[in-house]
Amino acid sequence: MKRLHSFILKSFLGPLAFTFFVCMFVLLMQFLWRYIDELVGKGLEWTVIAEFLFYVSATLVPMALPLAILLASIMTFGNMGENYELTAMKAAGISLQRIMQPLTTLVVIISISAFFFANYVMPVASLKTTSLLVDIKNQKPELILKEGIFTNDLPNFSIKVDNIDKETGMMYKLLIYDHRDERGNTNVTVADSGTMITSPDKKNMTLTLYSGNMYQEVKTKSRRDKNHPSRRIKFQEYETNVPLRSTELKRGNEDRYSKNYRMLNLKQLVHSEDSLQDQLQNEKNRLVTGLLARHYFKKESKSMRKDSIKSQDLIIKTLNVDSLFKSATITKQLTSVSSALSFARKARETISRKEGELLVQEKWIKKFTNEWHRKFTLPFACLIFFFIGAPLGAIIRKGGLGMPVIVSVLFFIFYYIISMTGERFAKELVLPPAIGMWISSLIILPLGIILTYKATTDSAVFNIENYIDFFKKINPTKFFKKKNV
Repeated sequence: MKRLHSFILKSFLGPLAFTFFVCMFVLLMQFLWRYIDELVGKGLEWTVIAEFLFYVSATLVPMALPLAILLASIMTFGNMGENYELTAMKAAGISLQRIMQPLTTLVVIISISAFFFANYVMPVASLKTTSLLVDIKNQKPELILKEGIFTNDLPNFSIKVDNIDKETGMMYKLLIYDHRDERGNTNVTVADSGTMITSPDKKNMTLTLYSGNMYQEVKTKSRRDKNHPSRRIKFQEYETNVPLRSTELKRGNEDRYSKNYRMLNLKQLVHSEDSLQDQLQNEKNRLVTGLLARHYFKKESKSMRKDSIKSQDLIIKTLNVDSLFKSATITKQLTSVSSALSFARKARETISRKEGELLVQEKWIKKFTNEWHRKFTLPFACLIFFFIGAPLGAIIRKGGLGMPVIVSVLFFIFYYIISMTGERFAKELVLPPAIGMWISSLIILPLGIILTYKATTDSAVFNIENYIDFFKKINPTKFFKKKNV
């Protein structure tokens, strides 16, 4: 049995590693395709890009690991079924549960490791990824000149070039607005050609212009002077040094995102959720107190305001509102009704406004609860997909990357759609977080139990070959002949 278990483990570990890295690569390419505009043209060093991709890869593990386990388990048992190895093991009296035992132990270890990864590594990776992505977005792009378009990436300069020789780097027909004096478009340079050469330290750039004219508006003492004297300078060659922006990435403080729910572990999530719940309850209490003080009991004395509950009981016990209202004159009755309606409208507006604010706070708190449940859904998904993939591979008996890939992708898409829908319902307070975050696992779990039972008992219900033989035996021509007769 030790040799058999070693053989099964070796058959599973190879496809698992291969499919995991393939899934990671596909997901990483999808992420890069989404943020490619933020990375290109920023002059980032390869170390910064490598660091960013490393942190992004860590955040993609929750999606790649369950899919890799599903695909690897289908491939492993599909290969053994296709090569009649499963049949030989069952003929020797070894049940499917015994065959799956070493892999079950391995997947349980992977699931436990996935929990610790989600609880301790994922928050750090999410914090690093978010902080670094924001820093990259704030990074100024490198100077890239485009033909026929004004470029404002050079500090205090706006440059337009008609043609650029890509081989020599020579630029033709230049129009340059110099804003270094901060007086607007008062210094304009037109040149027939020119070059730009960046210093080795990339801190300065030498701008050399040939055969051109420089038009400068002379600054006058009085702003009210309607005359605008200017001067024209003709040159055959003109050279100036322009300081460049720093190309080094400026790192921001990571603490600005450390309170986000995705950057917290289980203990921190519970602490933050309790604090937010206390703040929400205090907001509700202040709302009730404010309504009682401003809209319901307008005329109570200062001593009664100290205890709103006692003041309410005192007013209800000592005053008969109906008799007091009837004893008043018509004018006072109309005034009282008008004032009451005004107070009611103001109270309704206050309640409506605060209701929206409290709803936003409650949705934010539920995100912490959802994230708490997410720490457990990842390891549980790994277990479920294994108990779906292993019996399914034994049933379909197809290895390789053909049928297993199709089946795995279909199951994962089904699981992912349900998971995203449940999480959306939980965020919008349609479903409780415990149901919204676990609904995909609860739907997939019975399927894994049924598949495992049917594959163990060799049930013909899930034998694909029986269905193929059944449809092959159907002859539509016989049906139409009998109908015509």
